Amino acid sequence: MTAHAAALRTPQQDRSRATRRRLLEAAVECLAELGWQGSTVAVVAERAGVTRGAAQHHFPTREDLFTAAVEHVADERLAQVRASAEQLPPAGPGRTEAVVSMIVRLYTGPLFRAALHLWVAAATEDALRERIVALENHVGRESHRAAVEFLGADESRPGVRETVQATMDMARGLGLANLLTDDGARRAGIVRQWAGLLEAALAGGGPAADGPAGGRPAC
Repeated sequence: MTAHAAALRTPQQDRSRATRRRLLEAAVECLAELGWQGSTVAVVAERAGVTRGAAQHHFPTREDLFTAAVEHVADERLAQVRASAEQLPPAGPGRTEAVVSMIVRLYTGPLFRAALHLWVAAATEDALRERIVALENHVGRESHRAAVEFLGADESRPGVRETVQATMDMARGLGLANLLTDDGARRAGIVRQWAGLLEAALAGGGPAADGPAGGRPAC
C-alpha cells in the first residue's frame, strides 16, 4: 500500500468507526426507550442518522447488531465504574457510603435500562442468550472485584464476600424499583442505612457479616 493510499484509508477507517459507534449508541437508546420489539434495524439506523444499508454493512443481521450492543453496554458500564472510582473520597468517614452510592448508580440510568431489555429478550431469543449470559457474568465479576477493592474488603474473612455480593444484589433491586418511578429519596435513605451495616460487617462486628446469602457475581 502506498503512503497516499494509507493516508486516504485512515479517514475512511475513522468514519467507519464513528458510524459503528453511532449505531451501537442508537441501539442502546432504542432498547432503553422502545424495548426489544420496537428496536428494529431500520429504527436504529434512523436514530443513528445512517441508511439501513449502511447499518447492515456493519451488522448484517439484527442479532449481530444487538449482540454488539450488549458488548458496548458491558464496556460502558464497566467504564462507568472506573470513572466513578476517581471521584471517591479517601479512606475514612463517608467512603463506604460513597462506594455504595457508586454501585447503586451502576444499576440506574439508560445503560441499565437497555441491559434489562436485553435480559428480557434473551429469555426468548436463543441467538442472544448465550452471549448475554457470558457478558453479564463478566460485568458482574468486574463490578464485584471493583467493589472489593474500593471498600478495602478482606474476602478471606467469613461472610465478607457474601456481604459484598448482597450489596450488589441490593443495588440491582433499587435499580429495578427506579424503572417505574423516581425512587431517589427512598434510595438515598437505604444507601445510608446499608452503608452503616456494611461498615460494621467489614469491621467484623455487624450482623450483616453472617446474614445475607451469597451467590455468583452477576450484574
